[in-house]
Amino acid sequence: MDELIERLADKAGLEKAVAGKSVGIILGFLRNEGPQEPVQALIDTIPGAEAAIESANESRGGLSKLMGGGVMAMGARLMGLGLGMADIQKLAHELFHIGREKIGADRMKTIIAETPGLRQFT
Repeated sequence: MDELIERLADKAGLEKAVAGKSVGIILGFLRNEGPQEPVQALIDTIPGAEAAIESANESRGGLSKLMGGGVMAMGARLMGLGLGMADIQKLAHELFHIGREKIGADRMKTIIAETPGLRQFT
C-alpha cells in the first residue's frame, strides 16, 4: 500500500496522508457501487486495501454522511480532505491506471462502465 500511496501522491501532487485516505474512500465507493467481481479482484491485488477501506468507513461523517452513498457522497468526502475536482480527477485517473496494471484493461473498463457516476472522474 505504501508504494501505491507514494505513486498516487507523486502523480496527483497530494500529501501522502491525503492520498492514503483517498484510496480508502475510492475503493470503498467501488466496493459499494461497482461490479462485485472486478472490484474485489482489484482490492485483492492491493496490499492493505481492506484496512484502508475500513479506516475510511470509520472516519465517515459530516456532509457525506447526510448525502448517503453514491458518487456525490464520495466526492463530498474527498473534497472534505481538501481536494478539488481537478485533484480528484488526477487521483482517479492514476488509480485507474494502476488498476489496469493490476487486473487488466478489460476489468477496469468494466468497473468504470458499470459504476454509476464514475466516468466523470476518468
